[in-house]
Amino acid sequence: MVVMTAPPGPQALPTREDALALVHEYTASDSLRKHMLAVEAAMRSYAERLGSDRERWGIVGLVHDFDYERHPNAEHWPSSGHPAEGVRILREKGYPQDILDAILGHASYTGVPRATTMAKALFAVDELTGLVAATALVRPSRSVHDVDAPAVRKKMKDKAFARGVSREDIVAGAADLGVDLDEHIGVVVGAMRSVAPTLGLAGPTG
Repeated sequence: MVVMTAPPGPQALPTREDALALVHEYTASDSLRKHMLAVEAAMRSYAERLGSDRERWGIVGLVHDFDYERHPNAEHWPSSGHPAEGVRILREKGYPQDILDAILGHASYTGVPRATTMAKALFAVDELTGLVAATALVRPSRSVHDVDAPAVRKKMKDKAFARGVSREDIVAGAADLGVDLDEHIGVVVGAMRSVAPTLGLAGPTG
């Protein structure tokens, strides 16, 4: 179990501009940046859907993997590598504790429980955004506008497709969030459609 102590004093929510600057500073990979933008969009959509803070949920989605490139953690060490190293950096910058806990919780190997709805949503959308993007990229249009829940479900059954995406995490995440899987896929697809040009998934014209 990784135990993080919140810094003293009030913890103001960082701006999206500051969060995005951090992503750009630490992440060179275009595909990883787009993944974080996709998760941000999905988190904002769920926050609106659940009557929560869109900015707060969006920021946790935006920065959840910012350290992944510099601090890979294939060994799944709970207190070093991603996401523990990233959380240390965010903690020094004064990020609120609930955001730090959610980021730690999205990697099950940290042992940090997903105690808030925000943390559960982050885990639920993380792997799914990757599967939705992969499904869009094999469409003739390469557009997320041509992706729907049945298409994603079909790709979920193909174990050779997007091998790195954990189907188990997608199913477990939706269940823990208390959302029907098809409905969950629909929310994430809709969120990604809203930022399709940014994600490079708007098709030939986008």
